Amino acid sequence: ARTVGILNRLSSMGVTLAIDDFGTGYSSLAYLKRLPVDELKIDRSFVQELARGQGTAVVQTIIGLGHELGLRVVAEGVESFDMLDALHGLGCDMIQGHHVSKPLPAIEFEHWLAGAGAGVAKASSGSGQSS
Repeated sequence: ARTVGILNRLSSMGVTLAIDDFGTGYSSLAYLKRLPVDELKIDRSFVQELARGQGTAVVQTIIGLGHELGLRVVAEGVESFDMLDALHGLGCDMIQGHHVSKPLPAIEFEHWLAGAGAGVAKASSGSGQSS
């Protein structure tokens, strides 16, 4: 109860909250009802199955559930245009992964964002896909 109270206060201050790695480990449907989350992040293991032509039903279900609950849905571990295209077709809101950029230290991220990343972010946000 104390944790939920803290999360509610953070949310009221404008902090965006996400459930990471949804579908694995301790992520639970109960969290979606109890916690003031804004975003649902699909675990990369489900996203990787798309690259092998599998797992579409699970990813599509998570996206649908997130949208029904009014949440943004982010796919983790997107590594190719084909994965991006499949997720876009399933209605995923955002992506993160090496297809956009490898993880970067803050200063390198600033340079990336000012250069090529700015074009990626603009193009991605226009199609509903970003990271």
